[in-house]
Amino acid sequence: MSSGFERDRGEFARGGKAVVVLPDQGGAARDSEARLAETAGLAEAIGLVVTDKVALRLRTPRPATLIGQGQIEQIAATARMEDAQLVIFDASLTPVQQRNLETALEAKVIDRTGLILEIFGERAATAEGRLQVELAHLDYQAGRLVRSWTHLERQRGGYGFLGGPGETQIEADRRLIRDRMAKLRRELDQVRRTRTLHRDRRQRAPWPVIALVGYTNAGKSTLFNRLTGAQVMAENMLFATLDPTLRQIALPGIDKAILSDTVGFVSDLPTQLVAAFRATLEEVVSADILIHVRDIAHPDSEAQRADVEAVLLELGVAEATPRFEAWNKLDLLDTDAREALLADAAKREDVMPLSALTGEGADALLRSVAEKLTAGHRRYTIALDLADGAGAAWLHQHGEVLDHWLEEARALYEVRLSPADHERFEQLMERGPSSPV
Repeated sequence: MSSGFERDRGEFARGGKAVVVLPDQGGAARDSEARLAETAGLAEAIGLVVTDKVALRLRTPRPATLIGQGQIEQIAATARMEDAQLVIFDASLTPVQQRNLETALEAKVIDRTGLILEIFGERAATAEGRLQVELAHLDYQAGRLVRSWTHLERQRGGYGFLGGPGETQIEADRRLIRDRMAKLRRELDQVRRTRTLHRDRRQRAPWPVIALVGYTNAGKSTLFNRLTGAQVMAENMLFATLDPTLRQIALPGIDKAILSDTVGFVSDLPTQLVAAFRATLEEVVSADILIHVRDIAHPDSEAQRADVEAVLLELGVAEATPRFEAWNKLDLLDTDAREALLADAAKREDVMPLSALTGEGADALLRSVAEKLTAGHRRYTIALDLADGAGAAWLHQHGEVLDHWLEEARALYEVRLSPADHERFEQLMERGPSSPV
């Protein structure tokens, strides 16, 4: 194996050369060029240099190698010519197929799942994210006898598998893997309990939670920064954001709401990652409203929308959860395409065209979200003691104060509240004037 992928103690050497291979079986929602471009983008996101992209027509998958002998020879010749040390298959490979291909190609081989796990392993910034990535990686590697697992006793860093110590030792200590996974699950359960406590505290407040979801690189983090004034990492890169971020925002008629930025989805998202990141994505499941951010300028925007909806369904997000589609990246469209898009959006109440980069349409999106959240609100006239500043502050914070006036020794407020908030306010007032805060 070339030294380009040798790492010391799990550190990934960037700049290695790779060839991307798509075994095309036909019938896919995307054409082969778009799929190859996306996989190349995933590889480049972790510093790989993609030297060639090859689409192969796959009529009948081979159990031993997935592709035919002639195709193996073609890829081997390409890898040698490009001096590539890694071949990335945009498909799911069995452990046997991966091992046989590595022998035949004389190069390291990983599949789509392995590539995405490698990206997540490099990008996870929080302790929770690292736990989730390691658990997903161990789950993926448990059946692949491609490396030594004795390093788990040392608890060393790095969860990648493009190379490293023990790479040539075809052994796996299943007991160590099982024990380590059990320990990770216990730690993640603790994280989940802590997150649940925080969520319960917010729901008692209660502040509506708005979750941004969408395909990776659709512009979620750019929109999040635009709406909150935050400085979350937002780059033209797949999976630029992994760990969830929550910020407080104000909406028309709603003094406080919580906006959540989440990891981007991708087609064929590994099931190990969906399971491992379920704790993080619980913010999406419990959200009051979803904003599905779409890269409307992307040629596969519709296929990406279907992929996101499939992942949401797998996560258990109810179809009844209110949602908007934010048709992002208007600034990338030419005049004709832009006018056609705006005409289509005008026919739908759940769509808001915008450019997160320039800010066009962002205010209109907030107004639409506020209208959706307050659609069930009613008008109430509430009387408070003149000295009850806490009660007045609660009304301003949780509802829309339309008018207020003094009458004898009382302050009267005409306020728009949800029935649930009104009932909660009444219960709080029964406990005493200072209870709402």
